[in-house]
Amino acid sequence: MDGDPGLHFEGAEVGVSFVMPCLNETRSLPVCIAACRDALAEIESRYGLTGEIVVADNGSTDGSQALAESLGARVVPVPEKGYGAALRGGFKAARGRYLVMGDADGSYDFREAAPMIGALVEGADLCMGSRFKGGIKPGAMPWKNRYIGNPLLTGILNVLFGARVGDAHCGLRALTKACFERLALAGDGMEFASEMVIKAVLKGERIVERPATLSPDLRDRPPHLRPWRDGWRHLRYLFMLSPWWLFTLPGLVAAGSGATILALAAWNLLARGAADFFFGDYWVVLASALVGLGHLALILGMTTHLHQVRCGYRAPARWVSWASPFVTLETMLAGGLGLAGLGVVELLVVVAAWAGRDFSRAAHVLPAVVGALLLTLGAQTVLGGFLMAILEGAEAGFLARASKAAPRSARVADKPLLRPAA
Repeated sequence: MDGDPGLHFEGAEVGVSFVMPCLNETRSLPVCIAACRDALAEIESRYGLTGEIVVADNGSTDGSQALAESLGARVVPVPEKGYGAALRGGFKAARGRYLVMGDADGSYDFREAAPMIGALVEGADLCMGSRFKGGIKPGAMPWKNRYIGNPLLTGILNVLFGARVGDAHCGLRALTKACFERLALAGDGMEFASEMVIKAVLKGERIVERPATLSPDLRDRPPHLRPWRDGWRHLRYLFMLSPWWLFTLPGLVAAGSGATILALAAWNLLARGAADFFFGDYWVVLASALVGLGHLALILGMTTHLHQVRCGYRAPARWVSWASPFVTLETMLAGGLGLAGLGVVELLVVVAAWAGRDFSRAAHVLPAVVGALLLTLGAQTVLGGFLMAILEGAEAGFLARASKAAPRSARVADKPLLRPAA
């Protein structure tokens, strides 16, 4: 079999590696491997690239390993369980310059990977298959996945990260080996699919799309996919990699709303007295909570952003560079202690006024609430400064450190992240 067109033989350079995660797939492996061989023959004819077929076995007990080897594939055992773990293991063991991933259940036609390799040869880093462009055959996808799950999750991913992909969860994809190494993928389960797209966008990889056809799989058992469980895992992963939407934007809304209410209440108290005003004591307490929560969310958003820059998930935002000379552990400590000191002074004034009234009830809770809020904001600022410094490797100038991270690829500035399919 090693003499077949397009198939790698020992000692030759490998251009393309087809990688399939496998768990008890004896029924569909012959069809998938045959399609891979046809695709490799076409790829060699078009681009002069030889290749290999890698089956990343995730602990099959039905003889899938022996069957794959008898059909000319190379079997890579992956003891760590999960779809993402199997693909990562297969990618690491692959010898090709270009990698193709696809399920081993017969649902994808690997011959459609030839145009994807062409896109990589032309300069793309990641080529996504699109089932909505290539076609979904009857019975291939449950209605809730086709009309609810996939469009919803793809839409959320595009909104959160600006990915502009049409089908974020297609299992047939191609990427360069260098791109795989830059992405540093870590997901073990089905969220691996989203992780690949998100990190490719955040790191400025060039993404294109090509049509892919989805057919009913050839299994005689239920699929490994669990729609609700895996859908939730995808969704939570999207938010975990998007600190702007998870922390920063809600924090700005909460802090801004609370500060507006407090300002109106203060104006009413100073200019008109506390009577006959919509924003009374209850609103003041709520506003204080909103400002405190918003401030904490903003600190968490900044911390998460810096952590993801440090881990290589994303390039630093523009604000990191201009704010780095002014935001350090020392300035946050000074600012936090200053806020806390103002809070203490305000509370002492409240106590003095209380004593001056012979400890009678105050007409308005605003002064006491503002004092407590300033004390809280000061403490959160001090603790947040230490948290960011610790996560940045015990570095007091944490923003300056993050701003020195490798910049996003220059090619992203003058080329769209997504080109239309040919």
